Amino acid sequence: MNKRVVETLEQKRAADAWKCCQECQKCQPACLPAYQNLAKGLPALIMNSGLMQVLVFLHEKGSKDTHHNKDTHHELLGEDLRNWLHERFKQNLPSAQFTSFMNDLMKAPPYTFQMITIEAFAWLRWLRQMAPAVSHGEK
Repeated sequence: MNKRVVETLEQKRAADAWKCCQECQKCQPACLPAYQNLAKGLPALIMNSGLMQVLVFLHEKGSKDTHHNKDTHHELLGEDLRNWLHERFKQNLPSAQFTSFMNDLMKAPPYTFQMITIEAFAWLRWLRQMAPAVSHGEK
């Protein structure tokens, strides 16, 4: 018997958030606590400043050269969020690459932009839960 299991959107969000946290832990273990703290504060930052401003902030902080070391957790979280939103809204956001993503986001109709922002909050809710679970699971 080969039953196909259909994942709900919440399960997909949870699975993606889990994958992102595990990849962060595996590739850059020292980065996970900062990634986790940033994920906790990101929803409030989006509410206060807006999604586009936060994406620009993450990109700018991630590309800053501080002693030849990128602020990795900003860069990584920005990429993870863009990748998820790209997966969910491929028709409106055909690329997850920063410049293309931002250009497409600026052209999105207001309703679509609102849906993308709501999706960012929903994904971040899972990320905020998964990051501590991954970091505690490795101890």
